[in-house]
Amino acid sequence: MKRMMTGFISAAAVGGLLVGLQACSGAATPAKPAASAAKPFTVVEATIPEMEKAMADGRVTSHELVEQYLTRIGMYENRLHATIYVNPNALKDADERDKERAEGHIRGPLQGIPVALKDNILTTEMPTSGGALAFDGYVPPYEATLVKNLEDAGAVIIAKTTLSELANWVAGFPTPMPGNYNAVRGQGYNPYDPRMDPRAKDRRPALSPAGSSSGIGTAANFWAANIGTETSGSILGPSNANMLAAIKPTVGRVSRWGVIPITADQDTAGPMAKSVADAAILLGALESSNPDKNDPMTSRCEAPPNHDYTVYLKADALKGARIGIPRAFYYDPVASPTDTTDPRGGLSPEQSKLMADAIAILKQQGAIIVDPANIPSILEKDPKKNFLEFNQCSGANHAKGKDADCSTVLKYGMKRDFNKFLATLGPTAPVKTLTELREWNLAHKDADAIKYGQSELDISDQMDLVKDKARYEADRARDIELAGTDGIDAVMKQDKLDALLFPGASSAGIGAKPGYPTVIVPFGFIPNDPMARQRNFPGAPKPTPFPPGFNAKPAPSGVSFTGMACSEPKLIGLAYAFEQATKKRVPPPQFP
Repeated sequence: MKRMMTGFISAAAVGGLLVGLQACSGAATPAKPAASAAKPFTVVEATIPEMEKAMADGRVTSHELVEQYLTRIGMYENRLHATIYVNPNALKDADERDKERAEGHIRGPLQGIPVALKDNILTTEMPTSGGALAFDGYVPPYEATLVKNLEDAGAVIIAKTTLSELANWVAGFPTPMPGNYNAVRGQGYNPYDPRMDPRAKDRRPALSPAGSSSGIGTAANFWAANIGTETSGSILGPSNANMLAAIKPTVGRVSRWGVIPITADQDTAGPMAKSVADAAILLGALESSNPDKNDPMTSRCEAPPNHDYTVYLKADALKGARIGIPRAFYYDPVASPTDTTDPRGGLSPEQSKLMADAIAILKQQGAIIVDPANIPSILEKDPKKNFLEFNQCSGANHAKGKDADCSTVLKYGMKRDFNKFLATLGPTAPVKTLTELREWNLAHKDADAIKYGQSELDISDQMDLVKDKARYEADRARDIELAGTDGIDAVMKQDKLDALLFPGASSAGIGAKPGYPTVIVPFGFIPNDPMARQRNFPGAPKPTPFPPGFNAKPAPSGVSFTGMACSEPKLIGLAYAFEQATKKRVPPPQFP
């Protein structure tokens, strides 16, 4: 296995790395423009258009942007654990972008912009570990299609972000690992409260950064934006938890070639940023000019002209838009068809107030609110037709023989698609099959390869790709029917909606199964109350309050606009108009 860098990056190491990178780039720090009354440009909370304009005006260079970001990584990384690998060629790549700009050659809308990638996206300048110890330091033989697309648009890939190991498909019940934990880097921390949970003994955070795509570094201004991946909540969840705007695209909008998979049925990559405009610029850069022959799903959606999603950034986009409020379950508790005594879902009083405020703003901006716009499969009395009665199989309690009442799509897809992915790595692959990975983990258990176990990997490896195919196909069809046909599609067509408005990242589960898009926008804070928000795995201990004297900081919370397949242009417009009317994002105060 080729080793390039260790997973641990200390502040001192990054500071030293900055000096080394300057030497390796072949150039000293570029001379600054002549002194003027203008304040020095800072990357803190700077948007992509602001950075591009500053570079065009000669106020800053890409080299200087990278230096500023590397300095911030050096200052704060050891408190946040946002980074697994730093690109040793970052300053050299920035110098190339600066030279191109000086020669009048602009590759695209990201010329010289430093961007980070979730560490399950293959790169040849840095290792790709997926957070798995077996892959630590592994440099793959090819890079992901989306990486080439970003570089063609002018981006500088500055780093690989931390993540929940293998996109959170390693340890489920009975010992699920916390969000943003992996064996390579350890536990990631939320910049809005980077303390450890005083109730726990495993260094888990008091305020979850969510997972499995890290939004930590983008929130703390370690880079301009980052690319995450989602199977069911891994773009939307961390964006909500770290006060970011993000686009979870339609599955197929962005090529998945060269991304460590869970299942091709639901996997997608997408942008996480500090504004809807930045996310829209990134989405256009991520999307291939033509369908990727290595990913047949990339023919699913038609791209806008010139892959330019910024044309949909209109402040009046909400005027006349029909926005549905899916009250049942997502706002208000509903009775289960199988247990009428224990209502499911609903919001805390603070969350309800936040969403009431959001709806009031939508009305002020001219939107037509359809309330309620309940999802039919949520209210279905027949358990076999009720979305809430058919969850994904997950953890040891859904092992082979215990999985009659759940969907096998993820556990079947992981074995099928992970083994296919390993085959693309050829002889350099650290392991050749899912079985080999599980065996490697067991052999390195004392090195904390599987601190929380590997029940998700175990139940996936139990699947027989031939004998279980019919069951998988039936489950996949049922997922699409409950979440899509009789779910989002049904209510949107019935009420002629442009979008559904969900609290926080709560649309992730239902939107993931048919592969539908969502755009999330920061909106405010709610109390970090484990008694109100924690949802346990079946059989897990009940939540307990923080101890007396522990002053839990508020948790960021956003709103999400969800629609049917390929509706990103509409959703981007609605989210942008809402963002411009509210402008609620604030940077984490501890990381100025």
